[in-house]
Amino acid sequence: MLRFFFASILVLFLITPSLHAADTKTHVVHFVFESPREFVVGEEITYVVKYYLLKLGEIKLRVVSKKVVNGKPVYNAVGYIDSYSGVPLVDLHMIYETRFNDSYFSNYFKGLVRKKEYTTFTDYTFDYSAAKVKVRQGKVNPYELWTDSTGVASTQYQDGLSIFYYARAYSGKKKSSNLPCLVNEKHVYAKINFHDEVDKIHIDAVDYDIAVQHLDGETNFVSVFGLTGFFEGWFSNDEAAIPIVAKLNVIVGRVSVELISWKRPGWMPPRYH
Repeated sequence: MLRFFFASILVLFLITPSLHAADTKTHVVHFVFESPREFVVGEEITYVVKYYLLKLGEIKLRVVSKKVVNGKPVYNAVGYIDSYSGVPLVDLHMIYETRFNDSYFSNYFKGLVRKKEYTTFTDYTFDYSAAKVKVRQGKVNPYELWTDSTGVASTQYQDGLSIFYYARAYSGKKKSSNLPCLVNEKHVYAKINFHDEVDKIHIDAVDYDIAVQHLDGETNFVSVFGLTGFFEGWFSNDEAAIPIVAKLNVIVGRVSVELISWKRPGWMPPRYH
């Protein structure tokens, strides 16, 4: 059961890859920032995953690079998910990689899951000019290709990590997005509501209340990681829009994800006034 608790946090920060376009309808009431959100190369943020007082593991997210392609920025980011040694019934190690464009949609995605027997991989390569997506799945060491297929990509898509940066990009901008996702080969939806009110939250990493903005949402499905129903998150009320805390329901309980360390030049969580 603890495997479900720990793995389920991925679906809030790293939602299962989508093979449909996001809902683009927005109702803007207030924008905290007027310019497009930019991410700092070298940024590294780390979170602890907790089930009540039990610490299950960590998530580490890094912005690896930023390149200009056809005059527009393309970011490369990586996420590392690892359970702590000695936690009963939990041995989880994953690496997610994304390359997302200036619209915060995916150009490429790769996921690695390390198991006792071998490591599995899944990668998606999007060719929007040809309206296609190439999908490969298999294992490494020893290498074995299980799936190699091409599907239709009639518009831009989210992947399992780019959606985390999509959420950061729209933090503080009052809107709702109904994001189609592919889970267990079924087309389902995760709704995210962005709010523009400024609130406060406290974490162990700093000795003051942090100014944050809230988002919440709901899934109408049970994912392969056990996530179901309502989830919510609090993002820093500044240009960085770094997630501070997230809470979500899984099949048999509620887990939290809390920021514990960061590497970003000149940044500290904004103080609530």
